[in-house]
Amino acid sequence: MDAPLVLAAPAKLNLCLRVIGRRADGYHLLQSLVVFLDLADRVELRPAVAWSLHLRGPFGAKLAGQDNLALRAGRLIADHASKDTAACAPLAAAIDIDKQIPVAAGLGGGSADAAAVLRGLDRLWRFGLSPQEFSTLAAPLGADMAVCLGGAAARVGGIGEELAPLSLPSLHLLLVNPGIAVATADVFRRLAPPYEQKLEMPESLADTNAVVDVARRFGNSLAAAAISLCPTIAHVCEELSALPNCRLAQMSGSGATCFGLFDNAKDAMAAEGVLRARRPAWFVRACRSLAG
Repeated sequence: MDAPLVLAAPAKLNLCLRVIGRRADGYHLLQSLVVFLDLADRVELRPAVAWSLHLRGPFGAKLAGQDNLALRAGRLIADHASKDTAACAPLAAAIDIDKQIPVAAGLGGGSADAAAVLRGLDRLWRFGLSPQEFSTLAAPLGADMAVCLGGAAARVGGIGEELAPLSLPSLHLLLVNPGIAVATADVFRRLAPPYEQKLEMPESLADTNAVVDVARRFGNSLAAAAISLCPTIAHVCEELSALPNCRLAQMSGSGATCFGLFDNAKDAMAAEGVLRARRPAWFVRACRSLAG
């Protein structure tokens, strides 16, 4: 059997997330600064005679029986490629995902997996899809798809489809998830006007001090709604803030994952040890933002 195509699907972190309005179709308008982390799912792809999905890893069981974005992404790209070649046999693939990213956690794990499947099957089947084709395919799969397909730090606007480059240093963070899933749709349903004022998003941030300043100023407009659904989020942020050398504690995306920002890897690792001992049932992971 040929070796599978293996791709990393890195977690997405919202350093800040500002909701500035709502369109007539119900989608909310956002401003966010996004980075990707060295915490990642591992996605393996093989050509197959029929579609299959195998989930493993510490968070694989939590997705069992659910409509999976990665499988939907695979079928979408196969349908797109074969729509003008009806005489060809239907395309299919075996998808294996090692889930290292917590589920329903505000880290974009499902979108990251789906983006990896789209990129991987494009390579595996040698389609050579254009950026516009990728964008069109990804749109029905959710607002995080555009930035996850890009896979690089970005300023995000619109409903998630407007991307611009963001330059910033490598960041040292501590991720904490209390093991409680929070559905993004439920959080947005609790969000009500008035919305936040639009702010100018910086093109670059020179150091951790600048990141702390901007992330604190922009904040996370979804935090209050998420805490109303999961009060433990507030306790997570409080415990992060109290850790030695934590510069900032804030929720990522729609929660329930929160992050602490530190000046260096040593401080982040020390904080990980403290919080792991104190909260053994929580997901606690020191990590670093990826370059590019």
